[in-house]
Amino acid sequence: MPWCKQGATDKLVREFLRTGTAARSKMMKNWGVIGGIAAAMAAGVYVLWGPISDRKKKRKGMVPGLLNLGNTCFMNSLLQGLAACPSFIRWLEDFTSESSVHPERTERETHLSSSLMQLLKALSNHDPREDDVLDAGGLLEALRLYRWHISSFEEQDAHELFHVLTSSLEEEREHQPRVAHLFDITQKIVCKLKSPLHPIPSLWRTRHPFHGRLTSYMACKRCERQNPVHYDSFDSLSLPIPSVQWSRPVTLDQCLQHFISSETIKEVECENCTEAGELVNGEVLESQRTTFVKQLKLGKLPQCLCIHLQRLTWSKEGTPIKRQEHVQFTEYLSLDRYKHYSEHCNNNKPLSNGSFPSIFLHSPGLSSQLNLTYDYSSSEYLFRLTAVLVHHGDMHSGHFVTYRRSPAAPCGASPFSSQWLWVSDDSVRKASLQEALSSSAYLLFYERVQRPGLRVEE
Repeated sequence: MPWCKQGATDKLVREFLRTGTAARSKMMKNWGVIGGIAAAMAAGVYVLWGPISDRKKKRKGMVPGLLNLGNTCFMNSLLQGLAACPSFIRWLEDFTSESSVHPERTERETHLSSSLMQLLKALSNHDPREDDVLDAGGLLEALRLYRWHISSFEEQDAHELFHVLTSSLEEEREHQPRVAHLFDITQKIVCKLKSPLHPIPSLWRTRHPFHGRLTSYMACKRCERQNPVHYDSFDSLSLPIPSVQWSRPVTLDQCLQHFISSETIKEVECENCTEAGELVNGEVLESQRTTFVKQLKLGKLPQCLCIHLQRLTWSKEGTPIKRQEHVQFTEYLSLDRYKHYSEHCNNNKPLSNGSFPSIFLHSPGLSSQLNLTYDYSSSEYLFRLTAVLVHHGDMHSGHFVTYRRSPAAPCGASPFSSQWLWVSDDSVRKASLQEALSSSAYLLFYERVQRPGLRVEE
């Protein structure tokens, strides 16, 4: 009897399993139909938009990052800073378009400007894709054509690379076919009639917007005779940081004042004093050596201003040391007080009434305890901050990051956006102006602000 019961049980189990198998088979058929439909939909999505993994969301107001090719943060940070200068990008566009109309120029001769323009335009795109990361290796290859062999595996300096780029662009400009400009022809005629204050090179209007001129002149302290003004070109202002006194913070204005401060030079021959024929012990001296005062000023201000804060100093033992203190700087920078004015120019020329409204701008970069507010309404040479390069580390190793403005809206009234970004190679996040002003700046990028009613400097 137990055996009979066991057989009946096995029969019931077999019937149950047979029923379950059929149900499972039916369910698998249903899932196969659903899977086929899903596969068809996925194929349609692939055809229309491409692979799902390659689709990228838009990040409004952000910019692409740059791939670190091995210690290339110095180049990445500089490119992000240059991409925040609208005038420089417009100049590159005009420069490359002028080169394209000359078919005799090879691609190698324009490789640098073309590569740089493509990178900066991509970095200034207002609506990049979410995981856009650009590769600047092509720019290194272009620089090698100009005999600059920059290793991507060695520590480099962003300021040195800035001068490498500007000097290479100047070299590329020199190879352009020279076409006489009406202004240059007029200057040649004027030069024959009257000696110019300083020589003006050919095609000076086509130079990059970071190009400016420093003036230096010397005056004898005895006869007060001033020598002719001497002009020197510059692409960036390299400012020494003055010593901290009474634990007070150092400001950018103090660095500028220290840069243009007068210098006393002794034992300089003065032609005017020599011609006067001063008698010493009854004899006329053939050469009169006196003390001169040398003064620096800004002769021609560029459209884009690059300021380099010299953070390298030397210890008593002769070892290099990086100065880590914070130099206070502001969003707006007025350079009127540092500008050189010719004798025929009126430095105190009043502005016409109603040319523009009075604008008072607070300087959040200064200490809140000082509560300083500047009146920039009368400033003729006014610049606005566009980017800040910061170096974290010491003289032997470190990392470069950039604070920069987000690209302005294409249809916006202003070329400057109020949104700031923090960029470290391929990492990009939003930042504030106050965060940028609180950083220990190494390079500062400013762009001149043009207003109606102000004379635009040539």
